[in-house]
Amino acid sequence: MNYIEPKLETALTYLDMLKSDTKPDWGKMSAQEMVEHLSDTLRIASGKDKFPLATPEKYLEKSYEFLMSESPLQRELNVSFAPEERTLRHDDLSDAIDEFTEEWIAYEEHYENNDQRELHPYFGNLNFAEWQELNKKHLTHHLLQFGLIK
Repeated sequence: MNYIEPKLETALTYLDMLKSDTKPDWGKMSAQEMVEHLSDTLRIASGKDKFPLATPEKYLEKSYEFLMSESPLQRELNVSFAPEERTLRHDDLSDAIDEFTEEWIAYEEHYENNDQRELHPYFGNLNFAEWQELNKKHLTHHLLQFGLIK
């Protein structure tokens, strides 16, 4: 699997190609819902939004091994902290991308000069490098979903 680099500039290069009427190759999210969902994940990574651990302790090691592997996220994945029915926060896609940019900057600042850890509901307490692994998989997953990368 060729993953994209988990950097703001790289993500924006692709998100700027997204149109509000771009249809996904799978799933039910609109383009704007997907961008807002990416922002939601960054809010978890920066500790702004908290969710309880959903993975039973006995499966956490296996879950973490998957995160650190080269295996991609599966299509049609439903997670408890990302509801299928979503209410848009922004008037348009451009505003959603602006929010994504702000959340990415806040995420990077959150981990600057410290070894902070934040709880991901399925992968456990992650540091910045581990969140970057998740962002690499997560961004690639959704860019593939909307045909922005092949």
